[in-house]
Amino acid sequence: MIDASAFQLLLMVFTGWLGRRERDVVAYLIEENRCLRHQLGTRRMRLTDDDRRRLAARAYRVGRRALRDIATIATPDTLLRWHRQLIARKWSYSRTSVNQRQVLAEIRRLVVRMAEENPTWAYTRIQGALKNVGHRVGRSTIRRILKATGLPPVPQRPTSWQTFLKAHWGVIAAADFFTTEVWTWRGLVTYYTVFVIDLASRRVHVLGSTPHPSDLFMSQVVRLVTAADDGVLSGHRMLICDRDRKWSRAVRRRLGDAGIRVVVTPERAPNANAYAERFVRSIKEECLDRMIPLGERHFRRAITAFVEHYHLERNHQGLHNRLIAGTPATDAAGRVCRRSRLGGLLNYYERAA
Repeated sequence: MIDASAFQLLLMVFTGWLGRRERDVVAYLIEENRCLRHQLGTRRMRLTDDDRRRLAARAYRVGRRALRDIATIATPDTLLRWHRQLIARKWSYSRTSVNQRQVLAEIRRLVVRMAEENPTWAYTRIQGALKNVGHRVGRSTIRRILKATGLPPVPQRPTSWQTFLKAHWGVIAAADFFTTEVWTWRGLVTYYTVFVIDLASRRVHVLGSTPHPSDLFMSQVVRLVTAADDGVLSGHRMLICDRDRKWSRAVRRRLGDAGIRVVVTPERAPNANAYAERFVRSIKEECLDRMIPLGERHFRRAITAFVEHYHLERNHQGLHNRLIAGTPATDAAGRVCRRSRLGGLLNYYERAA
C-alpha cells in the first residue's frame, strides 16, 4: 500500500502543478487581451447584451479585488453593476419582453395597414396617426418597416384595387363569361354565358348564353345593359371586364357612348375581377359541376334556378352572411322545412308558416 504521507505529497505536487498551469494560462490570456486592446486603440468596444451578461456572471465569481488586476474591457464597478442589472432583470425580463414584443408587432401591423389604406400618407402623416393611438415612432422606423414589407414611398405607392372599388361603391359593376359543356343532338357543345354583377349588392343579371358569342350577340348584350329605362347598368358608371377578345374595342366604345366607363383588368390578374370570379366559382361548384346539362332548355333552367337561389336563399359572406333579398326568420317556433331546387341540388331551410 502507498504510504499516506507519500500520497499527500503526490497530491500537493499535482495540485501545485495545476495551480501554476492555471496561472500561466490566465497570464497568457491577460497579455493577449492587452495586445488586442492595444490594437483597438482609443476606439470604444461595442458589447451586446449577451456579452455583458456573460462577463457579469464571470465577474461576480472572481470578485472585485481580483478584477482590478485582470479586467481591461470594463472597470470592476461596471462589471458588478452589470451583474446587479442581470439579477434585477431576472424578475422582470419575461413580462417586459413579452409586452414589448406585442407592442412592436402591433406597431408594424398599424404602419403597414395605414400605408396600404392611405397611399397618399407620407412617413410624417403615418407618424402622427400612430401618435393618435398612443404610439410614438420615428420616421426612420416607419421607413424601415415599409421597406421591409416592400411598400414604396408615397410617389410610387399605388392605390390598391380594393380601395379603388370601395371608392366607387354603388356605381360600379363587373361582367364576365363562363363556359359550360352541354349535351345536344349535335353532341357536346360549349355554351358561353355572360353576366353582370353589382358589387355593392351582389345582385347578378344573366344577360344570355350562346354557343356562338358573335358581334351580333355582343351588340344585343350592350342593348340589354344600356337600355334607358330598365337597363341592367342603369345608375352605374363603371364596368370591370377582363381582356377577353369578346369585349372588343367596338363593344367598349358603345358602352362608353352610353356613359359607362369600361375598366379593363391587368393581364393574368383574376383577383382584379374577384367578385365576378367568385360567382363563377359558386355556380359551377354548387350547380353546374354537379349535373349533366342535357340540352339547351335544361341548361337554361338550371341557370335560372341557381340565380333565384343565389338571390333569395343563399347566405353571402361578403354581406356579413346575410341574404341578398328577404329576411331570415326571427321566431324559433314552427317546423323546419326544406325548399329544394333542381331535385335537391340547391336547398333552403325555413320555418313553416
